[in-house]
Amino acid sequence: MRSIHALTLSLLAFAPAAFAQDPATTVERPAGSDMVEAQTTASGKHFAVVGGIALLQPKNNAVEGVVQKADGGPAPTVSFSYYINDNIAIELWGAADKFHHRARGVEGTRLGTVEQQPVALSGQYHFGHADNVFRPFLGAGYYQSNFSNEKLTVPAAPVGHLGLKTAEGFIGTVGVDMDINSTWFARADARYLHSRPEVTLDGLQVGTRAKLDPWTVGFGIGARF
Repeated sequence: MRSIHALTLSLLAFAPAAFAQDPATTVERPAGSDMVEAQTTASGKHFAVVGGIALLQPKNNAVEGVVQKADGGPAPTVSFSYYINDNIAIELWGAADKFHHRARGVEGTRLGTVEQQPVALSGQYHFGHADNVFRPFLGAGYYQSNFSNEKLTVPAAPVGHLGLKTAEGFIGTVGVDMDINSTWFARADARYLHSRPEVTLDGLQVGTRAKLDPWTVGFGIGARF
């Protein structure tokens, strides 16, 4: 009995040393362990997609003496981003459907409706670490916005169909992402589009540009992968 007791004590004393990890020894991780670790952090993920809705509001007095006000309109939006690293990204953003606007002239005269659908390519800088709960960002790039279904008339003109050619130019973005977890996040952003499309009257250019310069305010949900 004493010999068994002595052997048991010897094994208990040896066990911690036997199972201690040698610092110089490389331990092979089970298959899939890297995937579990990767899911606990947003760092290192290169792609993101965001779906949401935005309100686009043109400025007042867009065509001096003709279009005094254009109502803002909502539309669904989507964006795809490629992250070069945790801070620098390239974003393709656009309206998934058309923004609808009603135009009014002098003293609130109804001129009709017009639709537009912008798309933009921008570079962005995201501040802070990829796993911060709140991450503000800034962006700048180039956009185009196609106008369609123009049902605009100018009552005082002998020929009255007013049209707009495609707008293009600078777009600036400011926004913030709020992490839900390492994959999902919520986004709020505002975008400024420098929009000066040429005005046409019954399809003919009249040498005038509309000063729309709209802002968009958007909210969405995104995923990283």
